[in-house]
Amino acid sequence: MESEMFCFQCQETSQGTGCSLRKGVCGKDSATANMMDLLLFVAKGVSVAATEMSKHKGICDHPTKFVVDALFSTITNANFDIESIRQRVVKGIDLRNHILANLHNKGVYLPEYDELTWDGTDFEGKAKEVGVLRESNVDIRSLKELILYGLKGMAAYMDHATRLGYSDESVNAFLLKALASLVEEKTIEDLLALSMETGQYGIKAMALLDKANTETYGNPEITKVNLTVRKNPAILISGHDYKDMEELLKQTEGTGVDVYTHGEMWSSAYYPAFKKYKHLVGNYGEAWWQQKKDFASFNGPILFTTNCIVPPSPEASYKDRVFTTNSTGYPGWKHIQADNNGHKDFSEIIALAKTCQSPQPIEEGEAIGGFAHNQVMLLADKLVDAIKSGVIRKFYMMGGCDGRQRSREYYTEFAKALPHDTVILTSGCAKYRYIKLNLGDINGIPRVLDAGQCNDSYSWVVVAQKLQEVFGLDDINKLPIVFNIGWYEQKAVIVLLALLSLGVKNIHIGPTLPGFVIVSPAITKVLVEQFGLGTISTVENDIKVFG
Repeated sequence: MESEMFCFQCQETSQGTGCSLRKGVCGKDSATANMMDLLLFVAKGVSVAATEMSKHKGICDHPTKFVVDALFSTITNANFDIESIRQRVVKGIDLRNHILANLHNKGVYLPEYDELTWDGTDFEGKAKEVGVLRESNVDIRSLKELILYGLKGMAAYMDHATRLGYSDESVNAFLLKALASLVEEKTIEDLLALSMETGQYGIKAMALLDKANTETYGNPEITKVNLTVRKNPAILISGHDYKDMEELLKQTEGTGVDVYTHGEMWSSAYYPAFKKYKHLVGNYGEAWWQQKKDFASFNGPILFTTNCIVPPSPEASYKDRVFTTNSTGYPGWKHIQADNNGHKDFSEIIALAKTCQSPQPIEEGEAIGGFAHNQVMLLADKLVDAIKSGVIRKFYMMGGCDGRQRSREYYTEFAKALPHDTVILTSGCAKYRYIKLNLGDINGIPRVLDAGQCNDSYSWVVVAQKLQEVFGLDDINKLPIVFNIGWYEQKAVIVLLALLSLGVKNIHIGPTLPGFVIVSPAITKVLVEQFGLGTISTVENDIKVFG
């Protein structure tokens, strides 16, 4: 059957190789998938033009804002609304043409790349021409997609930081330059170098977001996250954006409406600035992929601030009480747009909440987290002593993403099987596989240390570098840290590239290697031989291998 779309950017892609029929595993239909390809095509054109313009005068941040949004809105499970994607394409064409006109006025003319010359006619036809398979060389395709997905992950960090008023011009410039480079003819060596550079700038983007979050909301603290419910009507906030969290809490204060976190918003509880809101009750539900069950029992409205949307079934009881904002979208769901000052009005959501029943209880108790790098550094002496004395023999970095496949039960069983002289370091929704287990502690140090969101993976970079310094090691790979990471979408890709750029070797990712890697045996060989990249097998075997 002829392919109607092609997408292999996430771990759950069909057969591990690519979704190619009428609908992706994520629920994205072929028309929307193709329109996203067109948006990325236009974003590349904007990046080429803006990068050239930067050589002649300083450019405003408008091209960067457009490109960041284009990348973020095409990340897995972020936006299913084809009309909102189409509107972005139109905006991108206008922006590209505006920059090109300014260049022409300066007497500057660029190569006639299709990304620069397409006149904007026949969206649907063009969309089918510019997708992943447009690049016929599988090795070049593999590396270009690896870089593109890393840039998508980086864009997510940049978007959150920008909303808090933080920016890094070097990161902005690199994003545009790197995306523009994907239009040009490149060798495998060129693209391998660019992928490592993407990882290096990924670290800078992570550091920027960490600074934005901690300077705005304080350093995360060790916190017991409540898992029980109260009797008040409530709003559930999902995604990753703390600025939306702050605005929602301010607007619901004193209204009698409670707020609960869902998915990766769990870690809001760790920040001092949010602790003052007594109507921030706790976390409700499990990881993102179980939202159909969790949303039905929650009863109140849900606000999606970023990716991790699962399309609802037609009969879903909650489908008329879900709202989106930022780069997210879904047909039929109300989208909350910021005004010119960046402010959002959540009054419609609050009014709806007051008409709804309180959440149904689905679990009890609490779970502990808040071990971002500042908090871990406060425990540094205790950790170093535990390592030197052999009380803690090894750390297992098990951050990343969760997902629907039964094979992901591996991570729960692996955590249970780990020896009691080991500690799990985690961040991201992968934590849902083991943070609620009773794995005990080592001399008062919990055996699961959660730093927060996937966006907070930077914490473990800081911790690893500090331990390397403390122990006087000349190689980060000599640390007693094993990397066994679950991945799902593109923010995990930028974390992987960041670790590889630091020289970290022998990383295992799972449940499977990316489809955009295995499509090229040559590139897979490079990643295995140069970096020791591997995947998981069985719990019993991997416990033996990792030691």
